[in-house]
Amino acid sequence: MQKAFRPLAWTLFAAASLILAWEPARWLARSWQDPAYDSIGLVYACAVAALALRSLVSGRPQGSASERLGLFLLVAAGLRLAAQLLAINLVGGIALAVDLYALAKLAGLERRPVPLAPFWLSVLFLFSLPVEAVVERLLGFPLQLLSAQLSCGLLGLVFEDTACVGIRITLAGQDVLVDLPCAGASGLLLLLGFFVAMNAVMRPRWPVALVWLAATLALALLGNSLRIALLAAGLALGIEMMAEPLHSLSGLVTLALSALPLALWYRPAPARAPVPHSAARPVAAPLLVVAGSACLAAALWIVAQPARPVDISQPFAPDALPAQLAGQLRADIPLSPLEDHYFRAYGGDAQKARYGPLGLTRIRTTSPLRHLHSPDACLRGLGFDVTFLGTRHDGAPAAIYRATGPDGRGWQVAVTIIAPGGRMVPSIGEAVWLWLNGQDGQWTALQRITPLGLPPQQVGALEAAAFAALDLPLPNPLGPEEPAS
Repeated sequence: MQKAFRPLAWTLFAAASLILAWEPARWLARSWQDPAYDSIGLVYACAVAALALRSLVSGRPQGSASERLGLFLLVAAGLRLAAQLLAINLVGGIALAVDLYALAKLAGLERRPVPLAPFWLSVLFLFSLPVEAVVERLLGFPLQLLSAQLSCGLLGLVFEDTACVGIRITLAGQDVLVDLPCAGASGLLLLLGFFVAMNAVMRPRWPVALVWLAATLALALLGNSLRIALLAAGLALGIEMMAEPLHSLSGLVTLALSALPLALWYRPAPARAPVPHSAARPVAAPLLVVAGSACLAAALWIVAQPARPVDISQPFAPDALPAQLAGQLRADIPLSPLEDHYFRAYGGDAQKARYGPLGLTRIRTTSPLRHLHSPDACLRGLGFDVTFLGTRHDGAPAAIYRATGPDGRGWQVAVTIIAPGGRMVPSIGEAVWLWLNGQDGQWTALQRITPLGLPPQQVGALEAAAFAALDLPLPNPLGPEEPAS
């Protein structure tokens, strides 16, 4: 009878785990394919699978697992419940990493002839999630400030006429902006991914790993600052550093220099291998069946819970966009079914209209982390090829993009975010940083789309009319200058 109960119990536990993991796994797979996420997570997932397979085929593990793995099922269930209630997919993805850790411990990867550290392997799996956008939104602005200050210090060693104000560097009459894509989030994650993969294989002791983690963060920041300094120095010397291949080549070279100390000198002694031990006294099979049934019931209950996110924006009273701008009458553009569903579910307000050659989108929210994002995510999801051109600070600060549609037509996209109190910022990173520092209230994102090739004076007149009609005072008149980057 005991033998009959035990397979049933493990089947119940496995079913509970699969039910909890199904939706996060589907979302993660979609994030690898959806252009809106712009994720290279599949590369990290393949690296995790390759490392695990190499360990699995190396031979049988010694001894048995030393931990009760039911605890990790409870942790994963708690994370999955939080993801379900808060409607945050990323939390469900973190639950998958907890599942991976439990599976690695169950398979005894740390006790095989080619051992792996289950903890570091599960951390490496986290890089398969679309985390770059999250890092840019939450840490992008402080990274911009740090990179600008370090770059300014490096440039000051060579150029005497270097001046820095916030994220702006002035050098030889050139105004260089450390934009959000220049904050270094991409390089930071690549270097951290390399470091974590090394740890999964080398299994270092915790003190050594923490010291080198700090060193890795410093190397990433210094490498990005060196890249910005090279770009600024090239511009000061009359070299078009923003053109390809010099722009990408500078990033690759500085990233390689940042990774070089890790590749050459990071050779930690492995932590003490776990001592093999005899299997613990097994739990009675009927009790396992009861526990498995309870886990299965809890899993079904968790996935059936309706979303109750806490970051819903307050509703806004109807407020139509202006009837006309610069002599152009308004033509309303309805929200897509997906957009309409999103704003009904999470509050806030979005309106779209066209005024001749100008497309205007206004988003209002009290929850900027939920509603505000850079336009390239939506445009890539619609099949556009999007290139970030830089940040414009004349008039209303704005992030500028070039978008090429599936039909080959080109567009310029400008986005300005207005904080409570009227302060205008060009990036979601800076807006989120202000919000985290206590600026609550109504946030407004104003997106303007105009055809490429439209005379700058006409673009400026349309944008100035839009800001004036919406009672948004501009610091300076909008001019025809191209955004610096």
